[in-house]
Amino acid sequence: MRKAPAILLLAAAVALAGCGYRPLYGSSSESAGVAATLSAVAIPEAEDRVGQLIRNDLISSMRAGKGEEKYTLLLKPVVKKNGVIEKSQPSVTRDAITLSVSYELVERSSGNVVHQGKTFSQASYDVIRQPFADLQAETDATERAVHVVSADIRTRLAAYFASKPATP
Repeated sequence: MRKAPAILLLAAAVALAGCGYRPLYGSSSESAGVAATLSAVAIPEAEDRVGQLIRNDLISSMRAGKGEEKYTLLLKPVVKKNGVIEKSQPSVTRDAITLSVSYELVERSSGNVVHQGKTFSQASYDVIRQPFADLQAETDATERAVHVVSADIRTRLAAYFASKPATP
């Protein structure tokens, strides 16, 4: 009776072996190409603090700018601050930072946009009417939104490069 799960697991592995599944960040030569291509993306300096945070997060996670730069990633972040819960009576309210980013991946050799997209994140925080604490809470919410957005952009770029035929 204990052999049945092992046989089922082996059958599933054999069935998946021929379906063309490959890990996005694996160690095979094809997925290594994705990591190498991600590192060939240049990200220009940003004009504002949020753009710089996104840029820094992407550079550190993709190792962008290492080696020959074949692509340029243009980022256009928009930050909005909204009240989530506002009551006149209690001294604590809840605000949210909404971060929307549109991006374009430009091939440097041709100047063509080869991939583009939009992503967003929302992070909420408490406002307790203490200036330093409120500023720190807003900064923390912004950084949380930045990490979500940059991870989404990195994943979308990796998926784009993985779906592209390998160049010799």
